[in-house]
Amino acid sequence: MSSQAPVVKRRIGDLVFSNLAIGSGVAILVILAAVAIFLFAESVPAFLSEQDAAPDGFFAYVAPFLFGTVLASIIALLIATPLAIGIALYISHFAPRRLSQALGYSIDLLAAIPSVVYGLWGMLVLAPFLNPSYLWLNENFGWIPFFEGPVSATGRTMMTVGIVLAIMILPIMAALIREIFLQTPRLHEEAALALGATRWEVIKMAVLPFGKAGIISSAMLGLGRALGETMAVALVLSGSGVITFALLTSTNPNTIAANIALQFPESSGTYTSLLIATGLVLFAITMAINMLARWVISRRSEFSGAN
Repeated sequence: MSSQAPVVKRRIGDLVFSNLAIGSGVAILVILAAVAIFLFAESVPAFLSEQDAAPDGFFAYVAPFLFGTVLASIIALLIATPLAIGIALYISHFAPRRLSQALGYSIDLLAAIPSVVYGLWGMLVLAPFLNPSYLWLNENFGWIPFFEGPVSATGRTMMTVGIVLAIMILPIMAALIREIFLQTPRLHEEAALALGATRWEVIKMAVLPFGKAGIISSAMLGLGRALGETMAVALVLSGSGVITFALLTSTNPNTIAANIALQFPESSGTYTSLLIATGLVLFAITMAINMLARWVISRRSEFSGAN
């Protein structure tokens, strides 16, 4: 007597959900490929033809904007990362329950503020407020290339842009790191406490190692947001095509995204292709950073054990 395996009939809901999930994944790849093909196709004239905007070649034209983009993003990341870790730790392990919920909602709301609002605030409020501090830094630490003068009278400098970008990416990073810290296995924390560890030692031995991958991924996500930020940079910074490490002067390098936003409405012909080519460079950098982040995270072995 032969026995046959029962035929399992899939429900219509399961089929619909499965197809939608597959379609969504394929759509992401198609859209990403379409954007890359568009940028590359429209950028070809910029590499093949000479133009007045780039008499020394495309790479000489894009180098100052690439430098400004990376510099502003690094400043933002250096400021935002320790603050995000501290905020996440306080909300997840130190604050009372009601206060932690209120702080969590506030952090999430900060992430919803439009970038143009940050830009206006940075230009009208933050820049004049920080200008006395810039004068103090120049007077006391002007021997450091980052703080050499003359100091901008308006406060609209690369340092201000970095601070504005740090405030913009801080909510996203803090929210992601907070969720990772909350997922730390309770057995690891309880085991450390049972061995006589203090609260800080528990965080150092259990929470931070467990959240390392989350910290890296949130930092890379924040860096990607900072690299592509447009309006806030365009409103705060009066940039130009220069390469300088001075963060407090009125002569500042511009970013790729801000330069495209400011120049694209009046561009035409091969100059439009030149701007699109700079966008292709920004697209490639963002992709490389995300791939690097995925590689770093994949090399980390996860904690084992029950929660």
